[in-house]
Amino acid sequence: MIHRGGWAAVSRPHVADAGLMVSAVVITALTLREPAYVPAGLAVAAPALLVRRARPALVAAITMGADLAAMSALVAERVTAPLLVGAAATIALYSLGRHGERVWLTGTALTVGYVTVVMMVDPVNLVGKVMQILAALLLGRLLLLRHRLLERRKRRAAETAVSTERRRIARELHDVVAHHITVINVLVGAGRTTMASDRAAAEEAFVTAEHTARQAMAEMRQLLHVLRADDTAEPTDHTGIGAAGVPALVEQARLPAELDIIGTAVPLPAAVDHAVYRIVQEALTNVRKHAPAAPARVRLSYLPGSVEVEVTDDGTGTPVRSRGGFGLRGMAERVALVEGVLTAGPRSEGGFRVHASLPLAMPERRPDVDHSAPRG
Repeated sequence: MIHRGGWAAVSRPHVADAGLMVSAVVITALTLREPAYVPAGLAVAAPALLVRRARPALVAAITMGADLAAMSALVAERVTAPLLVGAAATIALYSLGRHGERVWLTGTALTVGYVTVVMMVDPVNLVGKVMQILAALLLGRLLLLRHRLLERRKRRAAETAVSTERRRIARELHDVVAHHITVINVLVGAGRTTMASDRAAAEEAFVTAEHTARQAMAEMRQLLHVLRADDTAEPTDHTGIGAAGVPALVEQARLPAELDIIGTAVPLPAAVDHAVYRIVQEALTNVRKHAPAAPARVRLSYLPGSVEVEVTDDGTGTPVRSRGGFGLRGMAERVALVEGVLTAGPRSEGGFRVHASLPLAMPERRPDVDHSAPRG
């Protein structure tokens, strides 16, 4: 109802159609300049505009028929007829183009019939009338195509948003679950093998595994909190996982791993900070999976305008070309989101190398991502 919608109610279809009906009556009366000769057919043509969206072809036929009837009556009374198609018929023709099916077939039939009668009744400015008919149909059709294009773009944008969110969730789940489960697996295996010979070491391994499981649950709860939130903030806004946690991550890796920090640590953008942590986490997880006994080296370099992350290992536990999965794909997506560069692949001296350069400010040109040797 109008009192609920305020001014927005004016845009409602039935109100707009009523306004067009009134406008058609007023324009027709002013065009004829003889109110006494406003044809009775207008009493049928104008109200028909109220259903122009639902029955565009029928309304176009009614209004054009009324237009022809009015023209015939005016010619019979020797009253100067309007030079162009009437307002109601013009609106109906536009509606046929905007809302009708088989527009060109219906429009052609109506135009041919209209022209045939006009040539017999009053052929004055016939070309102008035909051009007006075609223009009304074309305008309606163009607006329909524009509307469909906008709707298609909206659907694609929504589908892209859903796909992007799915990939983000997949990255977070993969990084959290794969990392912690791998660590727990190593710890439980170590505890089982040392239980008989070194009970204290086995107990320490099981306690650490329990702690890792609790940490995994905590991160999962934080991730679920982000997913349930109404805002669109990145997970870093809630989890606090970033470059500051890399030393602890390396320490907990259960690998012969070393960490080198080059330069002075600076505050990083949230997305970059999160990407640094996840890249190191995934790279170390891959080392544990593919070369568990190999020494690893993590290098974190703070450079002017960028931060670089490099994780290398010296192992060849499995052929690097056979190492596949979602790990590197997730890394590539994270790096691409911050407009960085990722390279990953086997080293000439053996082992594997993951290197990411992440800008602290968005560059003008988006770099390519090289992940020719999938891993993880």
